[in-house]
Amino acid sequence: MFDKILIANRGEIALRVIRAAREMGIATVAVHSTADSDAMHVRMADESVCIGPAPSPQSYLSVPAIISACEITGAQAIHPGYGFLSENADFVQIVEDHGITFIGPTAEHIRIMGDKITAKDTMKELGVPCVPGSDGGVPDLAAARKIGDEIGYPVIIKATAGGGGRGMKVAQNAGEMESAFMTARAEGKAAFGNDEVYIEKYLTTPRHIEIQVFGDGKGGAVHLGERDCSLQRRHQKVFEEAPGPCISPEERAQIGKVCADAVAKINYIGAGTIEFLYENGEFYFIEMNTRLQVEHPVTEGIFGVDLVREQILVAASEPMSFGQDDLRINGHAIEVRINAERLPNFAPCPGKISAYHAPGGLGVRMDSALYNGYSIPPYYDSLIGKLIVQGRDRSEALARLNRALGELIVDGIDTTVPLFHALLQEPDIHSGDYNIHWLERWLAENMAE
Repeated sequence: MFDKILIANRGEIALRVIRAAREMGIATVAVHSTADSDAMHVRMADESVCIGPAPSPQSYLSVPAIISACEITGAQAIHPGYGFLSENADFVQIVEDHGITFIGPTAEHIRIMGDKITAKDTMKELGVPCVPGSDGGVPDLAAARKIGDEIGYPVIIKATAGGGGRGMKVAQNAGEMESAFMTARAEGKAAFGNDEVYIEKYLTTPRHIEIQVFGDGKGGAVHLGERDCSLQRRHQKVFEEAPGPCISPEERAQIGKVCADAVAKINYIGAGTIEFLYENGEFYFIEMNTRLQVEHPVTEGIFGVDLVREQILVAASEPMSFGQDDLRINGHAIEVRINAERLPNFAPCPGKISAYHAPGGLGVRMDSALYNGYSIPPYYDSLIGKLIVQGRDRSEALARLNRALGELIVDGIDTTVPLFHALLQEPDIHSGDYNIHWLERWLAENMAE
């Protein structure tokens, strides 16, 4: 087992890793930019190293600075959290070349799943159901039009190197194909340095269902059920829950086994999430995230496991602490993402916290790096906390969420808390009757920007 690990991240996820490591008796090293010198993860770690100025490319994305911090402190492993370098295959290779363990998948698996076309082809070979669409990249507009005619409209054009909703455009009919195709290519080139795109059938009323998988790197793997992440704004999740309100036990077991078998066949190591669109009882693969997800706490809640602890265990060549037969769902969990944003236009709202009080009580978990007097810097993601609740069933979890939101105090800045207060008044939220387009439509009607 490791004696010391470095967390190449910041904010609540850095705290999450520090807590798991501390319970395992492992010392931790926090890295930070000059803007984060007073951050909570710096205060809580056993050691800290400043790795550069505020801009991410000069600090949290600086591979030489992070490797140097490992060498200076004697850290034997790096946990990447999520975001930043967590899915950067070149970074993983450099870490391994320096004799440091990367707590996560191999560079090869990150590279395979990081390219949307390669990922889709790989999943097809592994028996995972995929959305109908192009076989690989689409070279030009003529080819795009042909594919659109073959699979039928609407279609969605996606940048092969895309993510976070960038480089994705929908063509509702043949007349919209040219504009959507050219825009997706341009966005892919601007955001990722790669203008290659592919085309898929655009499902009209799907839900976003993702399967949590975990592999030991030696051909063993399990699934930990699904999460429903259908409430999204601009392809960004805001509300996540497990188990999914529309998934039957039989569907869960079937698609879960398909996913676990797939990652076992490639000797995948650590946590991963296989994401699907789900419509009319069918699952369609869209991508695999080769890292811990922001919404992992809801899975931890219903299964009673510590996914970060398991990541550290398998990275140290230790066996997983549970098998598939040990995993039983207990209750229902919901997570809402609290962002420092000003409604209704969701503009970032950094600033100084004048008062902070986290909710508590039975079945309530608040993952946040906030504290009274903390100044949220303007340089990073606006996520400032995740409120997670758990109940015996979905109704109890929703009631608990409503109560916990009422207890949460974040003064000095604007947050997205009012959004969740409003959503909890909607019958569709309580019935679970929504899809990935529901929130965008609701916002247009109730919170026009």
